[in-house]
Amino acid sequence: MEIRTRYAPSPTGKMHVGNLRSALYEFLIAKHEDGTFMLRIEDTDQERFVEGATEIIYHTLEKTGLVHDEGPDKDGGYGPYVQSERMKTGIYMKYAKQLVDQGQAYYCFCDKCRLESLKKSVVDGKEITVYDKHCLSLSKEEVEKNLAEGKPFVIRQNNPTEGTTTFHDELYGDITVDNSELDDMILIKSDGYPTYNFANVVDDHTMNITHVVRGNEYLSSSPKYNRLYEAFGWEVPTYIHLPLITDENHKKLSKRSGHASFEDLLEQGFLPEAVVNYIALLGWSPEDNREIFSLDELIKEFDYHRISKSPAVFDIQKLRWMNGEYFKAMDSEKFYELALPYIKEVITKDIDLKKVAAMVQTRIETFLDIKDHIDFFEALPEYDIAMYTHKKMKTNAETSLQVLKDVLPLLEKQEDYENDALYEMLCGYIKENGYKNGYVMWPIRTAVSGKQMTPGGATELMSLLGKDETIVRIKKGIELLESAES
Repeated sequence: MEIRTRYAPSPTGKMHVGNLRSALYEFLIAKHEDGTFMLRIEDTDQERFVEGATEIIYHTLEKTGLVHDEGPDKDGGYGPYVQSERMKTGIYMKYAKQLVDQGQAYYCFCDKCRLESLKKSVVDGKEITVYDKHCLSLSKEEVEKNLAEGKPFVIRQNNPTEGTTTFHDELYGDITVDNSELDDMILIKSDGYPTYNFANVVDDHTMNITHVVRGNEYLSSSPKYNRLYEAFGWEVPTYIHLPLITDENHKKLSKRSGHASFEDLLEQGFLPEAVVNYIALLGWSPEDNREIFSLDELIKEFDYHRISKSPAVFDIQKLRWMNGEYFKAMDSEKFYELALPYIKEVITKDIDLKKVAAMVQTRIETFLDIKDHIDFFEALPEYDIAMYTHKKMKTNAETSLQVLKDVLPLLEKQEDYENDALYEMLCGYIKENGYKNGYVMWPIRTAVSGKQMTPGGATELMSLLGKDETIVRIKKGIELLESAES
């Protein structure tokens, strides 16, 4: 049997990390078995439709490398692949009416006022209205009369109120629920559109989907899905319900966290491939303790039976570490190309930006970290002369002032400002005076950068800044230290 999975997002905005994980797992399940990964756009909830959201879906799949085999732009013989277009074919109403004819569904004409008066129940922490099957008792003549008069209606699933329903999930095993808990969910809404739940079942069957991957918040709806499959006499797909993704405080990952969507993470300077790698590990683990995977390696290693039922914690610090590892392993030319826009936002001076990129490549964890590492190249920041004091280097304001005064004429005389030449010259001064390297290099680096931490050593920085700027900054350091003395 060919494995066929589908990613079926609703175009309602940015792609949530949980949705991306579902897409990734569906992709990996299909590709691990040389199956088909399909994209289906579920836009039946017109009230939540966001202009431009469909483009975000395509952009995200392209960026993450989750290439779909079928979809709105790749007809594999199961189209249309957009639910609003499928609705125009009459497919959902046809199957809903079939259920009505079988007694598995019925027309409901109750108005808003009556529905609001019905008993409320709390399900999964949410208050819902439990429908009382009032319209199930309507005669065929009453139904036809209401329809002829154009009375607004919905079509509801007719679920039993006694007995139990059992369904199987690959992670959770067999789950049995009392039928008394199954509300008669709406299949066709009053606007003629199918509900998300009903369209899913119809589309998954008619598109030959074999494996359905979704969040475990849908576990409570699965018995109702199963009853639909059974009513039609269709084969039930393999269910894989994924654990919840929480923040560091073990609360559901929300937009307020600032990193709940793929777009958020890109804006925060993360690499798409690092995000995919990290999200793969939110609920799934390989046989060994390995953590860094390319997409091809994930395809080879992925086994959905190793998905955990426990909630997965989204640890932004762990993602930062992983992103940094990707930077370190990246080809220097590729890193330069990707980092250049961020570098140019900070540096406008005539400086070798390729050398700047090389300096920061192994020191940053996101692209946004670049600014804090290189902003001193553009302009010397205000800084506290306390930075000249370093216990390990055995430096203080007094010793630093002497070093800067000694090296200033040497730097003014020096013509070759390449890193090696500067280092050789300063080493001569260090050897002549019997100093340790740090005793001299620390005050120079402080003077030319005005920062506690820099992406390079003193001579590397001076080489990039050039002779004129270096001398201006050394003189500024002398001035600050002399002012403090007086």
